[in-house]
Formats: sequence, C-alpha cells, structure tokens
Amino acid sequence: MMSHVMTKRPEHPGIVQMLHALTLALVFVVALVTVAHSQDNRPESFADLAERVSPSVVNITTTTTVASRLDDAPRLPEGSPFEDFFRDFFDAPEGQPNRPRRNQALGSGFVISEDGYIVTNNHVIEGADEIRVEFFSGLELDAELVGTDPATDIALLKVDHDSTLPFVPWGDAEAARVGDWVIAVGNPLGQGFSVSAGIISARGRALQGNYDDYIQTDAAINRGNSGGPLFNLDGEVIGVNTAILSPTGGSIGIGFAMSSNVALNVVDQLQEFGSTRRGWLGVRIQDLTEEMAEAIGLEEARGAMVTDVMEGPSLDAGMLAGDVILRFDDGDVNDTRMLVRRVGDAGVGRDVEVIVYRSGEEVALTVTLGQRELFEAAARETAPSQDTAPEPSSLLGMTLQELDDAVRDELSLAAGATGLVVREVEEGSDAAEKGIMAGDLITEANQQPIATIEDLEARAEEARDAGRRSLLVLLRRDGDPRFVALSLED
Repeated sequence: MMSHVMTKRPEHPGIVQMLHALTLALVFVVALVTVAHSQDNRPESFADLAERVSPSVVNITTTTTVASRLDDAPRLPEGSPFEDFFRDFFDAPEGQPNRPRRNQALGSGFVISEDGYIVTNNHVIEGADEIRVEFFSGLELDAELVGTDPATDIALLKVDHDSTLPFVPWGDAEAARVGDWVIAVGNPLGQGFSVSAGIISARGRALQGNYDDYIQTDAAINRGNSGGPLFNLDGEVIGVNTAILSPTGGSIGIGFAMSSNVALNVVDQLQEFGSTRRGWLGVRIQDLTEEMAEAIGLEEARGAMVTDVMEGPSLDAGMLAGDVILRFDDGDVNDTRMLVRRVGDAGVGRDVEVIVYRSGEEVALTVTLGQRELFEAAARETAPSQDTAPEPSSLLGMTLQELDDAVRDELSLAAGATGLVVREVEEGSDAAEKGIMAGDLITEANQQPIATIEDLEARAEEARDAGRRSLLVLLRRDGDPRFVALSLED
C-alpha cells in the first residue's frame, strides 16, 4: 500500500510579519497593564489617609516633680573657692525655701475607643504627676493612668469628655508584609502633629524583652513619636512606635513599633484588670546548642531545655529539670523566646498540654498555668542571696570540690545541698570557653544528680561508652540553673 506524505505549504512572508507585529503589540499591552496595576497599588498621596486618622492621634505632655535645684547642685569640698558662687547660683533667694522643679516631657498616643481610652508608651508617662492630652482639633484634656506594662512598654490612659471621641481600629500585624507601605503619626521633637511615610523593613525584631515583637520601618520616627501609631494603608494601627536605632539621636530610617498583636493583648488586660496577667509555667529554661542536643540524643537543637522546676504548675504536672519542651498548647516550640511569649499569651488558669523530650522519649504533661505577676511579686519579697566567691578545681578542665558543711556555709547553700563546687577553671579549656566560672555549683551530669568527683567521672565514662562527644552538666550560679555541654574529647 502506498503512503502519501503531504508537505505543508510555506506561509506568505507578509502574514508572518503581521503575526509577529501583533504578538509584539500584545506583549506591550500586557506590560502597560502590569505597570498600571502596580501604580494603582502605589498610592499617589497619603493625604486622604492622614486626614482620616489624624483626629484620633494625640500629643501627650507629662509633668513630673523633681528635686530642687539645691538637691541637684554639684557637691564641692568645704572651703572651695567656688563654694559661695555655687551656693548663690543654686540656692533660692534668702528667706525663701528651695522649691521642687517641675519637668515636662512630650510624647504621642492614639485613641482606641469613643469613650476615651488612649494607648501610649510606658516610658512616655512613667513617673508623671500630671498627664495632658491634646487632640488634633485643639481640644485639651487631663488623662488618668489606667495601667502600664513595662515589659512591652505599653501604657493605657483614659480621658473623659461630654462628646464621643474619634478613634482608630487595630489591625493585624501578622498580615503585614515586608515592603508594605506604612505611615507614622505623632509629635516628633515637640513639633506637633506630623506624618511620615515608609515601608515595613523587617518583622519579628527583638530588642531586649521576652515579649518583644517589633515591626521595623524606615518611616521617620524621632523623639516625641514614642507611643504614636503606625498605620497600614487601611488606616488600622499595626504597631505602637517605641524606639529608634540611631547614633545621633535622630531618625536614620531604623525605627521600631511594637506589633499590634502584642499591644492589643496587653491593652485588653490593662483595660480589664489595670495590670497584665500572663501565664506562668514555673520553670527556668535555656536554648539548646547542637552539642547539648547531641549529648542527650536529640536529633536537632530545638525546643527549650528546663534547667529548674520551681514550686508551682510544672512541678505539680511532673516536669523535671533536663526535660526539653518541644510542644506547648498544640504548637511547636523552636526556642525559649517563642515559649515565653506563647505561655504569657496563653492565659491564667488554663490546662494546656506540654510535650517534653525525656530520656529519649516524648512525654505528654498537662499543666495548669499560673500567673507570672504573682510569682514575680512573691519572688521579690523572698529573694534569696547567695555568696559565690570565685575560686578553683580538677576534671574536664576544672578543679572541683565536694560539699561539706563549711563549704555550704561559705556559699550560703541549704543544709541538704549536693553537688561539686568549681574552684578553678583551666585557661583555654572547653569549660572556660563555655563560660563556667569559679564558684559555680555542678549538681547534675548526664541528667543524674552528683555529689562526688567519682559520680562525675562515672557519668563522663557512661557518655563516652555511649559514643557521645559531650557530657551535659547542670550548674547553678547565684541560684540560677544552666545546662552546659562539656567536650569529652582530649
């Protein structure tokens, strides 16, 4: 049977050229639409937004009574040739008492309800005798302090007025993305109502607190902006302007606003209770290093290692020093900072499931959360003092001494305290590099109590026999526990 092959006839060159031109035109149109769409997403002006939110932003002036000028005067040696001059300059006129001075400070804030609740920074109003609030309209009102939270630098004020007040809603900081437009409104350098614009430069910044969750922005923030709002383009507050990073004291484009998700939780508690009520596990914790994870057989360095279990919720639930908290309330725990924030936000009196890693297995515990503030108040009243005079030791790069009554008295330890006192640390040793110091008390090795040098040697030999390169020891310094993984390699 004969097959037939058909050959396609070449198209006319003019048609090919026309199709090519049409394709280029289509690409050009798509490009124009894309550019136009991107321009639609970029505001030509923030004027409408600024006009809408400004009535809810306030300037805050605080007045604080400070010591008299005489109390602040330089102290000169008696008989100094300048003594009379400074007395005349700093003293009140003869026959008049030295009067306390009244200092003023400026900050910003924003109204969150029509009945006059106002959010600002704690450092704006801290120690103030009088708080005065000025609105965009020119209205001025005295404010009362409802409550503060130094841990997040948030404060809540209240003003009373016959009419309802303009206010702004909270937004979801978690929905904000790096690169999103934001505007900061406040009272920079006492210049009155001022608006600056920028983008979100970064999220999840931590400065120094356990509950930090800062938005970083390049919108200009200066002194006086503290406590003011950071808005998204919907006019929602996604941050409370708090701090700047600057070698000069002025804005260099690195400003920080506390996340609205943190601030809102704090404000709700201040409004309801006048103070915060954070959850409390009743443990001391530390991050895991790779060496520590290897020493206990954990595949990766994640979670929060329990260094001490105090009287309270976790002890009642059966948690032990040396446990590694991997999950809390159905969420993974990556590090100590994450755990502290999640426990604090979990509430008081709740039963939560905590998954810990213990002796190679995961163990589920149910913990009824306590209140951190109550524990901290009690701890301040009964704070123990210990004298850990630095001195010397002789295993794993340390000189160690067993406890007796004399050593316990020297270190102000309880009568039944056990462990080994570090008397010396060899310079350049692994123990020195890990920060162990003379005066530290080693109480556990390989997650087992030790009381003698032989105990420590036995734990080290067990770790070597198990093929481990490090020995996990628990030491205490000034009463605070900390795990350290010491190298067993020569």
